[in-house]
Amino acid sequence: MGANPALGVLFHWIGGFSSASFYVPYKRIKLWSWEVFWLAGGIFSWAIAPWFFASLQTDNLLGVLSATPSNTLFWCWFWGAMWGFGGLTFGLTMRYLGLSLGMAVALGLTTVIGTMGPPIFDGTLGQIVATASGKLTLLGIVITLVGIVVVARAGSAKEAELSGEKSEGVAEFNLRKGLLIAVFSGIMSGCFAWGLAAGQPIRDLTLAAGTDPLSQGLPVLCVVLAGGLTTNALWCAYLIFKNKSFGQFFGAAPADATPGERPNLLANWLLAALGGTLWYGQFFFYTMGESQMGEYGFSSWTLHMASIILFSTLWGFALKEWKGASRRTRTLVWTGIGLLVGSTVVIGLGNMLNAAA
Repeated sequence: MGANPALGVLFHWIGGFSSASFYVPYKRIKLWSWEVFWLAGGIFSWAIAPWFFASLQTDNLLGVLSATPSNTLFWCWFWGAMWGFGGLTFGLTMRYLGLSLGMAVALGLTTVIGTMGPPIFDGTLGQIVATASGKLTLLGIVITLVGIVVVARAGSAKEAELSGEKSEGVAEFNLRKGLLIAVFSGIMSGCFAWGLAAGQPIRDLTLAAGTDPLSQGLPVLCVVLAGGLTTNALWCAYLIFKNKSFGQFFGAAPADATPGERPNLLANWLLAALGGTLWYGQFFFYTMGESQMGEYGFSSWTLHMASIILFSTLWGFALKEWKGASRRTRTLVWTGIGLLVGSTVVIGLGNMLNAAA
């Protein structure tokens, strides 16, 4: 089956919607500390779902992974673990820089590094820039970055308006510390794309085993997400030990609960399973979209980031988070959304021109 960039863009949009939706079930979990529900959902995101879907949709999964060179397995796991550090420090970026500057720096870096890293290291960037289709694809990446900045500024303006604070009022604002953390978070978060790129030998082996090209990236996710599980599980384990919250997995109430309150274990585990599976869904569809982008598969990361921000913002409207924001702020956010939608179209056209060449 040949490349089909239009289908690839559709898969990336579905993945972005899945990623943007995963926290909705998490918000309905009651009487579980953050580290408890994050690890519970993560068990489904990083362990159960990857192996379940890869077992269903690929051939000879265990045989393929056992035949994979050890250095390939290591680098896929390593980049996944580094990506885990990016996610864990993203919140600190918002804390020290505020929403607008924090999102623009961290997500902008994540987009650029995750997108441009593979072609730079592969030595193919010069070939891409030399073609009209490559220039169009790179233009789409630039439009995505502009869209990220616009949405971030709109978010900052909304927070200021709804909280009654001045826009410059970030309680713990620290430019030097914030920028250092934002750069670290942005670089580490972009490592996921490097982990997927390092998994090309796994794709080759699973295709040789008879796996449908659409599903060739699923075995790679098993290894990369194992790295993410390592980082997140260690941090959550530390917090669980520190906060003495382990008992919440089995029905104990958190320390700040009202006397007599107990978590609904069945509801909490089901919500964690749903949220965790939705989170995994972003990369399930990401790998399918990437398989359809042809030689410009590197642009998949930009499409992924644009789709997540797009649908996260739309969820914000659906949940009335923008209710009360000024007309100017709402115009600004819709401008950002328009740029993100336009960027995916431009990138898709660049990939289609390349596929037709």
